[in-house]
Amino acid sequence: MPRIVAVETLDGLAADDPAAMRSRRDLRRLHRAMGTRSIVSRALKDMTASRRTAAPLRVLELGAGDGRLMLGVARALAPAWPQVELTLLDRQTLIERATIARYGELGWSAVVKVVDVFDWAADATDARLRGRATAHWDLIVANLFLHHFEGAQLTALLTAIAANADQFFVCEPRRAWLALAGSHLVGAIGANAVTREDAVLSVRAGFCRNELTALWPTQGVEWQLQEYSAGLFSHCFRARRLAANG
Repeated sequence: MPRIVAVETLDGLAADDPAAMRSRRDLRRLHRAMGTRSIVSRALKDMTASRRTAAPLRVLELGAGDGRLMLGVARALAPAWPQVELTLLDRQTLIERATIARYGELGWSAVVKVVDVFDWAADATDARLRGRATAHWDLIVANLFLHHFEGAQLTALLTAIAANADQFFVCEPRRAWLALAGSHLVGAIGANAVTREDAVLSVRAGFCRNELTALWPTQGVEWQLQEYSAGLFSHCFRARRLAANG
């Protein structure tokens, strides 16, 4: 199945559009059906199992949306990750104060950064070129995010991530016939027209085999890379900088 990237309807709707609000609720149900929280939690716990430093774990989520998926992950990981400095980055203001407060109840310090991801990438690159200090992350995470991009945009984003993190994990739609068939059935959980259309587009823009591995920039740094299928419909990629301190 060839990879086809198309603009999804939800991306063009205002944050307070009723159809967008309904679609975001649909996405939470889809995440539960797909087991996304468990997939992400298991991967992140495994990736940081050897970490020995007492310093807080610095985590950046790209395309964080309303922050609720990562909150579910935080609940699962809080016993193993007692100190986390989490930055939730998205181009829209979707995260409620109550969600931030719930992170605090888990011992996580969460802040919201409202910026386009390519502005973030450009600022980080410019800072490095000018010799200015820039934030470096123990871990960058993205969920159902990279499939929105292709070509030069995707390459630039992966380059920025590799330059600013010791580890990276992403969970994306799997581009496969079973996942495509499932995407046509999301109406069965009550999904609205926006979600029904976007689900199909997401699968067609998803990833398979070792496509992200082939795009990952080494930049003279040795990385440990793993790309794999998870559950029935998800495709995951993880990268660890081997020179990083555990």
